Amino acid sequence: MGGLSLWHWLVVLVIVVLVFGTKRLKNVGQDLGEAMRGFRKGLHGDEAQRTAESAEGRDLASKPQDAAITPTDGVRSDDDRNPPAAR
Repeated sequence: MGGLSLWHWLVVLVIVVLVFGTKRLKNVGQDLGEAMRGFRKGLHGDEAQRTAESAEGRDLASKPQDAAITPTDGVRSDDDRNPPAAR
């Protein structure tokens, strides 16, 4: 009682084809396929780039750092610790 049989799905398919037409349904199918391919390429793009870099002999760890860390980074001066109102 609750499920749809094969005949119900065939009637729904015929109605969809009559309403939208085969050309429009074909275009929708192609657009959906291209979107899925783009999504997969986006997911695996970083992985392909990493394997290409390692094949060339470059390693991600051997890249130079953007900025050098100095010993005074993160250390505040006395002026920062004592606000002007407390002096």
